[in-house]
Amino acid sequence: MAKKEFPEKQGLKDKEKPAQNDLSGLSGDFSSKISGLSSKIFGVIKFILAIIILPLVYSSIVAFINEFTRIDKGLEQIFYNGIISFLAIYLFIWEPTVIYNKGHKLLEIMFSFFKPMVNVAPFLLPIYTILIFMIYGLLALGVKSVWLIEYTLFLIGFSSILHLTFSAKSIRSKKGDFLKANYIFGFSFIFILNLSLLALGFSLIFKEFSFVNFCNISCTIFRNIFLAVFKQLFIF
Repeated sequence: MAKKEFPEKQGLKDKEKPAQNDLSGLSGDFSSKISGLSSKIFGVIKFILAIIILPLVYSSIVAFINEFTRIDKGLEQIFYNGIISFLAIYLFIWEPTVIYNKGHKLLEIMFSFFKPMVNVAPFLLPIYTILIFMIYGLLALGVKSVWLIEYTLFLIGFSSILHLTFSAKSIRSKKGDFLKANYIFGFSFIFILNLSLLALGFSLIFKEFSFVNFCNISCTIFRNIFLAVFKQLFIF
């Protein structure tokens, strides 16, 4: 014969179930709060690092301009014309998102063998600028004409600002960015890396442009700013 349970025991079991659900709910709330707190702490750390890296952005710009002004003024203006042309098209005519996305997918294919880089490389590396430098290097072996360097500089200016603009837009659109730390730190890092790649490429094209000087001036200015701020804060 089947064993019958007493009503009292059955009632006790029914009362235990909500208690267990309440405990699991409290545990879930506690873990979510811990996760939210840790993300905010990490966001504050990234925000501090972003503030620290901003002087390096400034020093890199100064160092790049210092070296870039050594080349021919006409060629220098062609590079800036490329930047201005993109901004005019982007602001008043058309956002060339499709061009950026195709470069994004190309980098994903190139780094498909290394998964961690698939999500990072499209934001870090200006694929069109790199390809333009490579194509110029190959063409320059056989073509000795001023139009080649002029078109190259225009396209480098155009492609560089295209990459920076859409990379900034992509990072800025991400949600859950506490204090905008991801945007400030991420874009600052991308900007410094892209400027360094430009400096390296120009040092291979122009003998007047020195990549070593670019690095030295950047580090010197950054060190001077850091020391000046440190003295103001901690030395009375």
